[in-house]
Amino acid sequence: MNTWFPIEHSTDRLAPSSRAALDVAPDALLSLRLRARFNETLLTFRQLMLAFAVLVIIFALFLGKALYLQTFEGDAYRAVAEQNRTRTLVLPATRGVMYDSQGRQLVQNAPAFTLVITPSELPSERSERLSVLEEAARLADLSPTDLDLAIANDSGKEGDAIPVDLPLSYESALKLYLAEERLPGISAELFTVRSYEEGPLSALSHVLGYTGFISPEEYEAKRASGYQRTDKLGKQGLEASYETILRGSPGTRTVEVNALGRSETLIRKEEPVAGYNLRLTLDGELSLFIEERLAASLSVIGKRRGTVIVLNPRDGGVRALVSTPGYDNNAFAEGISPNVYRALLEDEDRPMFPRAVMGEFPPGSTFKPTVAAIALEDGLISEKTSFLSTGGVAVASWFFPDWKAGGHGTTNVVKAIAESVNTFFYIIGGGLGDFRGLGIERITEQAKLFGFGEPTGIDLPEEANGFLPSKAWKEEVKGERWYIGDTYHAAIGQGDILVTPLQMAVATSVLANGGVLFEPHLLASTERNGVEIQFEPVVRSGEVMSRETISVVRRGMRQAVTEGSARSLALLPKPVAGKTGTAQAGGDRENHAWFTSFGPYENPELVVTVLIEEGGEGSAVAAPLARDIYAWWFANR
Repeated sequence: MNTWFPIEHSTDRLAPSSRAALDVAPDALLSLRLRARFNETLLTFRQLMLAFAVLVIIFALFLGKALYLQTFEGDAYRAVAEQNRTRTLVLPATRGVMYDSQGRQLVQNAPAFTLVITPSELPSERSERLSVLEEAARLADLSPTDLDLAIANDSGKEGDAIPVDLPLSYESALKLYLAEERLPGISAELFTVRSYEEGPLSALSHVLGYTGFISPEEYEAKRASGYQRTDKLGKQGLEASYETILRGSPGTRTVEVNALGRSETLIRKEEPVAGYNLRLTLDGELSLFIEERLAASLSVIGKRRGTVIVLNPRDGGVRALVSTPGYDNNAFAEGISPNVYRALLEDEDRPMFPRAVMGEFPPGSTFKPTVAAIALEDGLISEKTSFLSTGGVAVASWFFPDWKAGGHGTTNVVKAIAESVNTFFYIIGGGLGDFRGLGIERITEQAKLFGFGEPTGIDLPEEANGFLPSKAWKEEVKGERWYIGDTYHAAIGQGDILVTPLQMAVATSVLANGGVLFEPHLLASTERNGVEIQFEPVVRSGEVMSRETISVVRRGMRQAVTEGSARSLALLPKPVAGKTGTAQAGGDRENHAWFTSFGPYENPELVVTVLIEEGGEGSAVAAPLARDIYAWWFANR
């Protein structure tokens, strides 16, 4: 209600002065109203100005950010936008293949499908994710566990694709392709697998090796070199040693994609460059023959483990390197199941173990030619130096026997090698009476010149050192001082000395070729686009020992074939030389059977070294196998 009316009706009751005041009230009130309205307008104007100022500041910030992004990060964001518009696909290079010395292809490339999981593209809902994996496993004819293990065992980044390294048939790949719209994160990809043409046996499995999908750890180490998470690479053998040149250089294919991510237009393409093909020093046919004969020899004596190495003493080329038991490297190339892999690892005969280069064994009497050469070169003995063998050597309360009861009579170095006379090597190794022997330091120091005690340098990923003992080692490790008996044992290849079969073959090559120590090698040449590059043999020492020294030792090894323990090779069509060995394996195990040799005697083409683990006497088992290898070579090469 308007308050002016009651006041207006009661003016007659007021004093004159009050009425006068009321007479001017309307003008004052009007002024107050105008002032209030002005203040309200002024406040509104200020609010508007403040709001405008805030808007200007916000606009300025946005404009500044836009200018910053345009000026400093424009290239990066344009690249992102370009990536959203384009896709760059990696084009893998054709992996180089391998040929043997006769031109026989040992490795081929074959197309194969593989199931690939991209975890970041799988449904986030657990039930949907499980449903997708179960359906994918069903279509791929795999178990869901196989897929779960592939994901669980992968430690790569979340967005990385994970190949399931198990065989996938063409039919299964087609089913997955047709179902890919309802299986996010699942795809069937076409890869190349290696096929190893080795025949029914596995003679070359340890040498050639195999390839497999890159592991997360390998990927992190090699991604800077252009490897992809779904690449395959060499895992063992020559596949691993020559990974860089076999792999080649991948290419790229960049395409423009539509809103659905499907390619529409080819923008650019860089062709991949194929890897180099390798021609090897290996003779595949010889290797298969050796494995067949080795298997037969082992079967006769009820054994399962053995090694044969054939070298070219003229340049160190490896003609054959066979370890048995072996394994089927095709199983790894195609994707080996966990159960099969576990069975290989748990096999007590260790079929995946490359015993030719990694096995370490006491060499027995095959070490005697090396000790004889050291003593001759040192001037300790000459070809005419003789000692009487009566059945052994007695030192204080110890007796060190010859293998022949009653001994061998008066013995010089040639006879000592031919008949493997322990007494002779006891004396030149450790001394007896007034005759001062070489001593362990001189034996081990000079044995290194023949390649013992360190890797030979063969072009394979792994190689054992072997072992040459010393006085300091025995005191530190065994807590015992060195005795003369330790030196006696070392001089006949027993005690703590360990060698690999390859080291023994290399040392024998030094005697065969007149004193040159080569690094053994499997690569003969590389080839790409019709251009072949020859491998240059590596000479570690041009003269390990004088030709005079080596000539005496060679005569002893030749006499071992004509008159001594290796007479099973005497009737070969061409003369050969060799040395048998029967090495104590220790404990309750039977002796190892050794034989190392070269031929033809005057102009050697081959060095043949045989080791039959726990095979007994070298003359009975190892030497006859070497005889068959020479007979095959002389008839076929």
